[in-house]
Amino acid sequence: MTAHSDPAAGAVLLTSFSSLGPVVRQRRKSQALRIDDASALMGVSADLLSRLENGQGSVRLDKALTVLDGLGLAVLVLPREHPWAVMSARSLAAAGVSG
Repeated sequence: MTAHSDPAAGAVLLTSFSSLGPVVRQRRKSQALRIDDASALMGVSADLLSRLENGQGSVRLDKALTVLDGLGLAVLVLPREHPWAVMSARSLAAAGVSG
């Protein structure tokens, strides 16, 4: 997974779209939701949620945001030079993860 997490902040720096899937899956499972139950609660298809979690096919941004919102997650956009983003990118590089 091409992501860096900050457990203290509950934040994850994603460096690729495909790294979003494992974050979504982990959050869904932490809420003890089966994929079909979660998708029904969010008003999206189980196929869409599966594609998002597996990084397969394309998922429209509005649908991805619906899923994130439904799981209690949010997207934060900040400059690459923001201190947290810089620190997270360095942690990824130190771990040998390329993005």
